[in-house]
Amino acid sequence: MKYKIILLLNMALLFAGCTDILDIEPNNKVVVDKVLTTEEGIAMHMANLYGRLPIEDFSYAIDKGFNLGIGNTDPNNGGRAAAMYCDEAMHSEFDEWGSEGFNFWERYTDDKGLYNASVGIYTLIRDINNLLETIPTLNTSNNKKTLLEGEAAFLRAYTYFALAKRYGGVSIIKKVQVYNGDVEELKVPRSTEKDTWDFILSDCDDAIRKLSESSEDTRRANKWIALALKSRAALYAASIAKYTHEPYVGLSGPAVEQKLVGIDASEADRYYEICMQSSDEIMKSGLYGLYGAEPQSRDEAIVNYKKLFEDPNSVLNGTKEPIFIKGYTSGTQLAHNYDIWYRPNQVANGWPHPGRMNPSLDLADIYEDYTDDGQGLSKPIRTRVDNNEIFSGFDRNANYYSYPMDAPYEIFNDKDIRMWATMILPGTQWKGQKIIIQGGFIRPDGSYVFRTDASTQGKDGKTYYSFGAQDQKMYSGFSSVGGNYTRSGFLLRKFLQESKDVTSEWNKGFTDWIEFRYAEILMNYAEASIEHSSATGEQLKKGKKALNAVRKRAAHKDEIPLTIENVRKERFVEFAFENRRRWDLIRWRIFHKEYENRIKKSLVPFLDLRGETPKYIFVRMDAPGVNKHSFDYSWYYQDIPGTGSNGLVQNP
Repeated sequence: MKYKIILLLNMALLFAGCTDILDIEPNNKVVVDKVLTTEEGIAMHMANLYGRLPIEDFSYAIDKGFNLGIGNTDPNNGGRAAAMYCDEAMHSEFDEWGSEGFNFWERYTDDKGLYNASVGIYTLIRDINNLLETIPTLNTSNNKKTLLEGEAAFLRAYTYFALAKRYGGVSIIKKVQVYNGDVEELKVPRSTEKDTWDFILSDCDDAIRKLSESSEDTRRANKWIALALKSRAALYAASIAKYTHEPYVGLSGPAVEQKLVGIDASEADRYYEICMQSSDEIMKSGLYGLYGAEPQSRDEAIVNYKKLFEDPNSVLNGTKEPIFIKGYTSGTQLAHNYDIWYRPNQVANGWPHPGRMNPSLDLADIYEDYTDDGQGLSKPIRTRVDNNEIFSGFDRNANYYSYPMDAPYEIFNDKDIRMWATMILPGTQWKGQKIIIQGGFIRPDGSYVFRTDASTQGKDGKTYYSFGAQDQKMYSGFSSVGGNYTRSGFLLRKFLQESKDVTSEWNKGFTDWIEFRYAEILMNYAEASIEHSSATGEQLKKGKKALNAVRKRAAHKDEIPLTIENVRKERFVEFAFENRRRWDLIRWRIFHKEYENRIKKSLVPFLDLRGETPKYIFVRMDAPGVNKHSFDYSWYYQDIPGTGSNGLVQNP
């Protein structure tokens, strides 16, 4: 049955993109006697709804929307990703910044998208509501009807969650609307943000009551997947209640006065408590755990962490970490383009636009090392003996730490293994090749070349090149030609297929996406417990244990204290490139503080030829070709379109 559902999912989205199988009259409803009269038809319709969920995965781009490349959508988003719109990464060619560049309310893909240009997220809500009204009439068992009702409740909760985190309070529509000639009857005012989050949690509760307790299927909603959504949603609501008011952030206007955005601070603890309860139920179930929870070495921890994201289905035996997975299949309507956009230039294999995701030094500096200090503090990478870690470029009078020409990566030797498993570091191997990342060289006379194609002779009489090799196909860093080379000093490793080949064409990526995993549940509990104003001693103890369990999977041996700072740092490194960071900065209301006239940073390897033996040194620099950016207050909530005609109150 599991594989039948996967096949039906492929078919449903294929047909939704290429035929009019669901475009039947009357087209304001799914006609029961034509679609939902058989088990296959029901499964096919459910697959269509799941496929349209606004999951921020491999096929999501902040400038274009969801499900890019699926059906008849244009897969070419230029290699942009949400990580580039915060402090996680930068694009190798473009200087990305801003809020979401597409109209999620009215159209959740761009104008080349899978769905008609006038179709927005409320069309998905309408289809879910229609299913809920249709279920009682289906020719199937009462047990299956109950399960379908639970799934529909989960789908609606997930969809409203995507709306609430973007717009605050929204129009809550629980039943299919019927147009009787008066458009005014169809207008539904915005609910308060509190009522919107409470509605989401209520739908989660409905789903939890009705769904199966089996955790076997990770592709369709069950009780535990609904609990995971409830955990995430409650934590988000709690943050809004705690931080959307002075002195954290100042918003004003009618939407604020009517509480359409923001929640009273007095509600924060209630939401934190809901998050802890939901998380704790999953934790107590014994069905889930951290993959590779107790590694025997750092090398083993690296392998485990890579495998979790490169092949999520291989870690599902026994107690498992993935809770909810979105599947992809190469060469079908369900494939993505992560591997071709982000693989290093040296292994582009004919693809003309590789190397687009460049993890930032801002992220690299957040990782801990293994000094066992028991504090959990970030340890910025040390480049200079005098510890003067400035960003003014190469200083010929400074004394830099140096590293062997064949092992520049030794500068990262003591860093958290998640850095090694998340990033391709200079000089490390990927797909059997040494990935050369070099920004320039320092001539024997002390003059230097940066980001310019040049060569020079070392004291040993050999010829050396500014980017580490003579031919453009033989290096992966810092050249400004074509935009295919990292300009941060790092490349993405997480998710990418290293052991399997991915064809250098559109829509060949087959790595599955983990939408909910157990590590998030642990971190949600840890955050909720330390943020709660009167958490019990037992809750705080459990929160500390959850926080340290995630770290120990990364081969840390020490116990660190449960603090807000440690939780936030740990979320940054554990969930890097899982499209969590931007929303964390937004819900904590610190994005405008983190990004106020700030420029992203790079770590540039230079080959130092001043000595008898060439050595690598590393120089901190402002990222080349990147401007200073600020986060605008207005981006905490997106504009609601059409307020002139729909009568809705606009956001601040």
